[in-house]
Amino acid sequence: WIAFLGPARYLPLAVLNRPMLRLAGLRFDPGALAAPPSLHYLGLRLRALRGGEEKRVRLPGTASEAAGVWHSFAWSPDGARFLLQRHTASGTELWVGQAANGVFNRLEGLRLNNLLTENELCWWGPDALIVLARPTGQGAAPRTPLPGPTLQESPARGTVEPPRPDLLRSAHDEALFEHHARAQLVRVNLVNGSLQRLGEPGLFHSVSMVGERQALLTERLLRPFPRTLAWEDFPQRVELRDAQGRLLHELAQLPAWQQVPPGGTLSGPRVFYASPTRDAAVYWVEALDGGNPAQRVAYRDRLMRLDPPYSGEPREVQRLPHRFQRLRFLDDGEHALLTELDRTRGFSRTYLQPLDGSQSRLLFEHAQRERFRHPGSPLTHLAPSGQRVVQTDGEGAFWFVGQGATPRGERPFLDRYLLRDQPPQRLFQAESGFELPLQWLLPGRQLLSLTERAFEARQLGLREGPGLQAWQALSALPEVPAPLRNLRREFVAFKRDDGVEMSFTLVLPPEHQPGQKRPVLVWAYPQEFSDAQLASQQAGASDRLPWPAPGSPLWLALDGFAVVYDATMPVLGEARTVNDGFLEQIQRNAVAIVEKLDELKLLDPKRIAIGGQSYGAFMAVNLLAHTQLFKAGIARSGAYNRSLTPFGFQSERRHLWEARDVYLRLSPLLFAHQIEEPLLLLHGEQDSSGGTLPLQSERLYQALAGLGKPVRLAMLPLEGHSLASREAAGHVQWEMSSWLRRHLGEPRR
Repeated sequence: WIAFLGPARYLPLAVLNRPMLRLAGLRFDPGALAAPPSLHYLGLRLRALRGGEEKRVRLPGTASEAAGVWHSFAWSPDGARFLLQRHTASGTELWVGQAANGVFNRLEGLRLNNLLTENELCWWGPDALIVLARPTGQGAAPRTPLPGPTLQESPARGTVEPPRPDLLRSAHDEALFEHHARAQLVRVNLVNGSLQRLGEPGLFHSVSMVGERQALLTERLLRPFPRTLAWEDFPQRVELRDAQGRLLHELAQLPAWQQVPPGGTLSGPRVFYASPTRDAAVYWVEALDGGNPAQRVAYRDRLMRLDPPYSGEPREVQRLPHRFQRLRFLDDGEHALLTELDRTRGFSRTYLQPLDGSQSRLLFEHAQRERFRHPGSPLTHLAPSGQRVVQTDGEGAFWFVGQGATPRGERPFLDRYLLRDQPPQRLFQAESGFELPLQWLLPGRQLLSLTERAFEARQLGLREGPGLQAWQALSALPEVPAPLRNLRREFVAFKRDDGVEMSFTLVLPPEHQPGQKRPVLVWAYPQEFSDAQLASQQAGASDRLPWPAPGSPLWLALDGFAVVYDATMPVLGEARTVNDGFLEQIQRNAVAIVEKLDELKLLDPKRIAIGGQSYGAFMAVNLLAHTQLFKAGIARSGAYNRSLTPFGFQSERRHLWEARDVYLRLSPLLFAHQIEEPLLLLHGEQDSSGGTLPLQSERLYQALAGLGKPVRLAMLPLEGHSLASREAAGHVQWEMSSWLRRHLGEPRR
């Protein structure tokens, strides 16, 4: 079966306007016990993969904001059923549907608790699952006491612990958090809708099936709740439970994430995995350097394994020279892909790891910023346990899918690896356009793939036959509005003065004529690289250009402006000191971009603006403060005073007191007196990102206004770091278009 989901582009304001609690690093709707979902749906259609009549599944209440929003679609492991959740003011509901007939019903008497789980599901076979639910008979939340002093205290310690927003600040906060986070393990029978409560409620944040229903692996929070930490860093207990929720074995009790060295980790067990296959083992990672990256050791981490009946001693599977990053199980039950990260070099290394502890084999290593030679990600499918596992075939083969960045553009590929030591074989690579392999339907013979073209919906297709040459469309492309479809795109590659290669995509209005000079908005985001070769890996012209997101500068091309989109902004340097040259390098980048636009005969020097989102906003304001290249600026959800992010930002690893000159030099607020060009500041009032609190835009506005500089600030109610509502998206678009018209002139004159 194929499910076609109709995504909603915006959240209703009624959902964003519900009361929200801010506790332990979370912002959530206490009625739904979850944050409003960022991705939700307005429609659902089902169709058999091999054709047949399409069925439209009615999602009740999609026309009413008060009815809630649908999200978190999931197939059952056997594909016979599908699940959707509905986020409402009174709770998060779970609905189950039958793929064969489209019958769709709510599971009565069940309200999920997604506060700590991010909508995770634990399948207990194809017809049942285990969820975290709101406990019955819980009673009302603790009442807010009369106001008193708010006290904060931090003991002396030898480590740096950056603060987080929305932390617990009182005993009442602690009680309120515990009340809402408390969850009940419930087994749900999807055949008859019956519910079975397993054990006692607790502060569970993770539950997964071990093997083929041999046990449950659960993780839960413990008191005390340190008020300097977010919930994921609270003390935790990791346990194995039987099918009735009874305790079988305590695996570990993790302390609070305190006294951890910078860039380090906990010294004891951490990162637990339940085997998705019949061996029913449990795996975890332990540090061999005390969790301290400054320690010189031959091995930093080791992977441990404990087998049923879980009463013996664990055994070591593998030692890692660098810090553990990820474990992915193969569906053969005997191997896994084990990845480690060399943080000093910025390199990732992946091994084929036999789970019996025998010798592993290095598959590949690559820089984290690598594009042209990136090996991709393993092709996975849903195991009977409900976990995603790496797909294999009877010949001991598994596959990696990559984006395939090349100087000619993105050409996705599919590589075949073998369990025995042989070079990988390339089975498929897109010859032209963007086509991404998704899933084997029959390994080696039938491949599901996804194609994309600029400003068009994605299209599913089926490849089969010798060499996977035959292709059949499985979904029709919807019609795209003509103005959007007719936007003109040009990929432009060039070099800056030191030879580092750069690029941007130029988007022009449909009516643009050769020789016309239009107002230009340059939109960019800086990225750090360890060497010039990596920074110069600029993929050629892409056939992809996604449908513009809410508030995207691409929409301004429909207003007549020229938009320089995805302008590369490389910053080269050693990982620890890369920001020492940040200002100089973004200026060189900006000069190269402006010179290239001038070469293309598009640029009127009096009609060019610079803009960006988040770190791109930080870049844009710094360019206004330190260059004379631009005539206006737009900065959305940025940070402009680095003394307000004293424990690091973006890739900066040093804190303020280690690199004070860098923090001060990179703070455009301190150079506000040098900004002469008009600046539009946009920021969501509920931005919860610790690095871009709304205060940043407010303080820069006050500085510029106090200095008599031209500046405008738009604070968006109910919005976070990104735009969620139609109203905010429309207003941001109006603000940007009006600002450019006012300061660059009418685009079509």
